[in-house]
Parts: sequence; C-alpha cells; structure tokens
Amino acid sequence: MLSTELKSQIQSAYSRFLEAKGLKPRYGQRLMIAEIAKVLGTVKVDDEGKREGEPAVVAVEAGTGTGKTVAYSLAAIPTAKAAGKRLVIATATVALQEQIVHKDLPDLMRNSGLNFSFALAKGRGRYLCLSKLDLLLQEGQAQSATAQLFEEEGFRIDVDEQSQKLFTAMIEKLAGNKWDGDRDSWPQELEDGTWSRLTTDHSQCTSRHCPNFQQCAFYKAREGMGKVDVIVTNHDMVLADLALGGGAVLPDPRETLYVFDEGHHLPDKAIGHFAHFTRLRSTADWLEQTAKNLTKLLAQHPLPGDLGRLIEQVPELAREIKTQQQFMFSACEQLADFRPGEDMEGRERPRHRFVGGQVPEHLRELGLELKKGFSRLSDLFTGVAEQLKEAMDGEAGIGIASHQAEEWYPLFGSLLARAKGNWELWLAFTAEDPEESPPMARWLTLAESGALFDIEVNASPILAAETLRRNLWNVAYGALVTSATLTALGTFDRYRMRAGLPKVAVTAVVPSPFHHADAGVLRVPDLKADPREAALHTAAIIRELPALVAGSRGTLVLFSSRKQMQDVFDGLERDWRKRVFIQGNLSKQETLNKHKARVDSGEESVLFGLASFAEGVDLPGAYCEHVVIAKIPFAVPDDPVEAALAEWIEARGGNPFMEIAVPDASLRLVQACGRLLRTEADRGTITLLDRRVVTQRYGKAILNALPPFRREIG
Repeated sequence: MLSTELKSQIQSAYSRFLEAKGLKPRYGQRLMIAEIAKVLGTVKVDDEGKREGEPAVVAVEAGTGTGKTVAYSLAAIPTAKAAGKRLVIATATVALQEQIVHKDLPDLMRNSGLNFSFALAKGRGRYLCLSKLDLLLQEGQAQSATAQLFEEEGFRIDVDEQSQKLFTAMIEKLAGNKWDGDRDSWPQELEDGTWSRLTTDHSQCTSRHCPNFQQCAFYKAREGMGKVDVIVTNHDMVLADLALGGGAVLPDPRETLYVFDEGHHLPDKAIGHFAHFTRLRSTADWLEQTAKNLTKLLAQHPLPGDLGRLIEQVPELAREIKTQQQFMFSACEQLADFRPGEDMEGRERPRHRFVGGQVPEHLRELGLELKKGFSRLSDLFTGVAEQLKEAMDGEAGIGIASHQAEEWYPLFGSLLARAKGNWELWLAFTAEDPEESPPMARWLTLAESGALFDIEVNASPILAAETLRRNLWNVAYGALVTSATLTALGTFDRYRMRAGLPKVAVTAVVPSPFHHADAGVLRVPDLKADPREAALHTAAIIRELPALVAGSRGTLVLFSSRKQMQDVFDGLERDWRKRVFIQGNLSKQETLNKHKARVDSGEESVLFGLASFAEGVDLPGAYCEHVVIAKIPFAVPDDPVEAALAEWIEARGGNPFMEIAVPDASLRLVQACGRLLRTEADRGTITLLDRRVVTQRYGKAILNALPPFRREIG
C-alpha cells in the first residue's frame, strides 16, 4: 500500500500546482499520477533499502496534451525522495531534455510546493576540452610536433582564420565567465566538424592529470550531479552507464528510480548501443599510417624500458593486420551481391545481408584472424596507456617526462579506442549465436570513401530485450517508461517483446484530453491506384494532391520513401511547387522555421517529409491543418536488422508480417497522425492515400488503432 503520508504529499502538490496555474485537473493526468505512485511508491525493500523481489516497472502510454512531464514529476519526485533514491529522467531528444530542465522543472518548483534540486547530465562530447582549445590556439608551435604525426586521428592542427577567431572568442568568454564550455549554450550553431576538434572522449581524456582539470567544463558539470535529487539526461547516457556496469557516470541503478520519456525509442537506442561496424579500406589505411607514425616517433624519441618495447611491436603487427584486412576486402568483394536499397531516412545504402546471421566459413576464419590481431593491438595500446599514466603520476624509470606523457596520452588513447572498436566488431561478427537466443544480424554495406569505394562490415543485435532485462529492469530500484506511442494495435505486446519488459510490469493507457471526433476528420479517398504499384500511385498523388490540400494554411505530407517524395515533387506543376519545402535541402530546423514564417505571412505552405518528420515535430494551429500520409509506413524491406528479426520469428513458426510488420506500421501511422492535434484548440484533417486499411484483412486492425477521428472512407 502507498503510505498515507506520500499519498497526501503527491495530492497536495498537484492541487497547489493546478491552483497556482489556474488549471483544471485532467483526467488522464490524474490517472497517470496514480498509476506511477501505485507501482513505484510501494517497492518492497530489505534492511539496507535495496529492492526485494520482482522488478518494479510501469509503462504508461499517454496521448499528446496529457501533460506527461508534470504527471511523472509530481509522482516520482516525492516517491524517490521518500525512498532515499535519486531520480533520473531520460529523454530521447535534446529538445525535450532542455524543455524539462529550463521550463518544466522550474515551473513545478515554483508552483507545487515540492522542494528538490536538479541538474542536467550530458556526455563528455557536449563539452569543450580546454587542452584541445589551447593546442589549437598555439597552432604550429613545437608542442604540436607529435600531434602532426597523428593527423589521421583528428589531431589536425591547421587552423584557418575563421576558426582562429572562433577559438579566441571562446577563450575570452570562458575567461570572463560568460560561457560554461557547453556546446548547447554557445550562442551560434557550431558545425560538427569544428566541434569535433574542440571536444574529447573518454579514451583521450587525461582526467585529473590534465593541467586544466580544475577548470574542466565536463568535470565541473559532473561535480554538480553528485548532490542533486533529480538528474535529467538522455537514453544514450543511461545506456552507456549501464554498459559500464552502472553507477560509473550516473548514480548506481540499485539506488535509482528511472523515468524514460519518449520511451518508445529505448529498444532501438539499446540495439544501436551494442551494434558494431568497421570500414575495411579506411582501417587498412589507418593501420599503415599508424605503423609509419610510430616508426617516426621512435626515431625521434629513443625510449628505454617497457614503453619503448611496447611501441616497437606496433608497426609490424599493424602491417600484418593490414594484410589480413586486404584479404578480407577481396573476399567480401567477390562474395557480395550488393543490392540497392534505402534506409528509413531515404539514404541510399547498397547492402549484402548474411541470411540468418550466418557468415560463410572462409569469411569467418578471416574474421577470427582479424579478431586475434586487433586483440593483440588493443593489449599493446592498453600497456602504453598504463605506462603513460604512470609517467603522468611522476613515476621515475618510464623514460618520458610527465608533460610529454600528457601530450601523448590522448593520441594513444584514440589509437586504443579504434583498435578496440575493431576488436569488438570482429568478436560480434564471428561469434557463435546461442541456440535459443535471437542471432546477430550481420551484413556488408557499400560505402563511398573519396574516389574509391569502401566496404563496411556490420554486426548488430536484432532485439535489445535481453540486454535491457539484464542490465536495467532487473537491477534498477524502479522504472517508468512513458510515451504517446507504446502500444501497437491496441496492446503492449510489441513493446514487451522489443524492450524485454518483465512479466510483472504494470501497463496502462491514459486518455488524451483531445476530443478527436470533434477536432478532426480522417479521410481515405479512392485514388484508384494501389500503393504497391509505385509508379501508378505516385502519378495519382501528383494528380490529386493540389485539390486535396486546397484551403489549408499549413500542410504536412509524409512519405515512406525518398524516391516517391522526390518523384511527386518533380511531377507537380512548377507554380505549385513553389509552396513546397522538401526535407533534405536545409536542416530540419531551418525547414520548419521557413514553413512557419510563410504561414505567418498569410501564405499557404506545404512540407514534404520522411520518417523523422512523422514524429517529434510540433506544428500547432495553422502551421499544420492537414496531414497527408502517402501510404501505410511499412518498414523499408531491406533493413538488415528487421529482416534478420523476421527470419528468426519465421524459423520459430511465427508470422513476421503479422507479428512485426503490421504492429510497427500501425505504430508509425499513429505517430504520423499525432502531428495534427498539438493543443486542445487545434482542428484539421488527416488524409491517408492508401486503401489497404479498408481492403486488406490486417487493414481493419490498423484503422481501429488510430485515434478516434471522424471517418470519411471514399
């Protein structure tokens, strides 16, 4: 049972919040607070406060407009504090993360009477590395002589005039306490290429040995996390922490209550976290370069003792592995039948997939040799890194001064990270898949590499269920997963399978405050063209689209393939085309801004977009009065991870189309429909140009899972 004290604390915080804001209680929000408190507020603990018995996990699907952040914060903050645990709120996007930190939590603090502290936790890659900035500003001085040897590793020291200005401005702002070294708080947009020169990662950071350690933006931010009640972060950071055993960067999972907002992304994020790839040609070039660089380094610095002995072994080993890389390249080139295909974002990705994850024996043997080689290389670089750490600590007898060790450590750290990444790939590529578990997906991708082509070797888990069960659900004190789309075809089955939710997990759907039947209409016109016949379907869209969307100020047209999107655009009359913004020409944000500006000026504007415009895009009011969906968004048939999952389900006697393709498509369609109503005042139309929802057996289930708009079936 929930203690009376906790119950009344949550209730009074909610009442105070509503009163202060002049709001009425929302039914869905109240329901959500109650569900969360019921599960997370009644966790059984032992004498040391550790959870006993079954995992405490609750999954709540809450439609747009429920006020999810307020609901879970009001329930989880008092609950975590009462149990003496920390609360970690993780989102899938930076936008939501920033909204929670800068808007939602401060608002809650001002108006609910709850007393708590909070901080934002970001990965190291969002923060400036002062040592790198120093190095870039001392461009061309003797200190960077070693770095010049490692140009390949991103230690390019040539700095153009524009960069020089930027770096100087950064140093000045830091010195005047006008910037905190966080990429997201720099006033202008920073290009990825520029930023990558200014930041560092775990493998290159000398941490407390760094002369700038006391001023380090990342460590300062991390220090602030140690004392707060609520930490806001992203899914990737939680997964990275769990991969290190938990409690490395974030609090220990056993002492943590987690909230995963935008939780429908968690399974895919987890798969991505344990997926590996390498490019054969570019890795061979890197090995050759490393061998050359280290030979040169040894010629310039005769190194006594273990350090010299370790480095001396690298060039020969690197060239041996390079030869094996070339054998592997030839073998893949002969074997692969690269079929053209595109991914969900419409990028061209010619691929060769190994059916059932089974790699031919001769390829596996070559892979095992590479695994052995990279394992030895990783060991050598690990040894070098250990030696350099000792030298930085001032240990005598290493044969290198501590300042020199400080300069070398990031260089060898990046070499170690790359060797290790390759070792992990070949380990996954050649592993024997356990009998009962789903196999790894394994495939080759054709990649461009300057004037030449490269072959990318990939290995990825096809389900994250086991990983999440083992590292998260079974270990955490408690967890909530929430999103507007967790169910598919009206059940949580799909999410349970993909996220490995424990059998005892409590699931709930709370209603959206929107009155869909009054606010919107769902139309399925008869285009007299089957979407499975691409050319006819495209021609029909070109013919009907202008009349369909006439009169709407803002329209969003969603496509499942870049080819169809481009073909429709090219087929429209030139004058009509002028009102269309098509995804891919500008950044997503710029595209949306231009669309809004045109609507604000009283003109009609049409957005053409792919999968990433079907969720997370917020276009309230006139910005989106009509959503047109070209067809049911079935997954791209050549996605290697999905194809391997389908094979595995079929091999076990299941029906992959009904078990995976249909639920996934249903979920994506619900997300796409979610673009129409963003506030309770919104009104509009959804038009689906795919008759299969009425003509096919599975179509009825997809149609019935959509929000309850008024229907007009042509």
